[in-house]
Amino acid sequence: MHRATLRLRVLAALPHVLALTGYLLFLALRWDRLPDTLATHFGADGGRADGFTGRTAFAFVSTALLLTLGAGWTALVQRGSLWGAWATAGFTGALLVLLVRDNLDATDPALVESSLTVPLLALASAALLGLTGLALTRTVPRTAPTGAVAGPDAPRLPLGASEIAGWSRATASRTLTVLAALALAATPFVLLLAPWPGALLGLLGLLIGLPGLALARVRVSVDRRGLTVRSALLARPRVRIPLDEVSGAAVRTLDTAAVLSQFGGWGYRVRAHRTGVIVRTGEALVVRRDSGREFAVTVPDAGTAAALLNTLAERHGKV
Repeated sequence: MHRATLRLRVLAALPHVLALTGYLLFLALRWDRLPDTLATHFGADGGRADGFTGRTAFAFVSTALLLTLGAGWTALVQRGSLWGAWATAGFTGALLVLLVRDNLDATDPALVESSLTVPLLALASAALLGLTGLALTRTVPRTAPTGAVAGPDAPRLPLGASEIAGWSRATASRTLTVLAALALAATPFVLLLAPWPGALLGLLGLLIGLPGLALARVRVSVDRRGLTVRSALLARPRVRIPLDEVSGAAVRTLDTAAVLSQFGGWGYRVRAHRTGVIVRTGEALVVRRDSGREFAVTVPDAGTAAALLNTLAERHGKV
């Protein structure tokens, strides 16, 4: 792992470690003063308690929440979002501590109240730690992605002056196919069997399943029109980068860590300086556009695609 990436992940994990340590210490010191059942949710009308959780269950759930948030930020953090990791830890840690404080010495959890100052204090904590994370961003050097995008010495596919060539490959994700199919299969059961209005959550199956199924298998083509990426099942949606927008193409190998850190996960991804169709790990065709943004698609035989795209773009007067 690159030293700058390691530093970034350590700095993203640090506030969650501090928040978890401080929260668990406070919880342990006040454990005997907490009721067996805690008020854990409060209504908008006067801040009266309307949701309750057992003391032990609350301790496990709150600890798991901080651990999950910390793990997520550590895996997905980008240099420009480090402040968000610190702000999240500050808000969540403060909210949990204040929740425990409100339950101290309560004889009846139903009588516990939470004032408006609780979320305001949590937001203040988030702002303070967010500024700390923003300041620490300066200690993390900027890094270029592994595998530079093509320059003048990038590989070309030799073609005669009158030769025409094209390249096309399909790539698929079994995991995404299964998840999308399960989401679609569950939709009618939730709509029919779940009580109203909870049944409307079944529509989430359509929102997740249809795009997921469309992206589970994609076809990548390189020809005289440029690069085209579309669903293997549907003609639309599609991504097309014409030759006059291509400034270079290369191959980059993406493992799980790179997929998470550079693109934030799988599927159609949009980041600050790059977009991509990421359905698997392994070889990825990476195209730099004239705007400076990168587009990546994971596909087998990406080297041939990059070489051909560089040759066609050179003929077009671009590379």
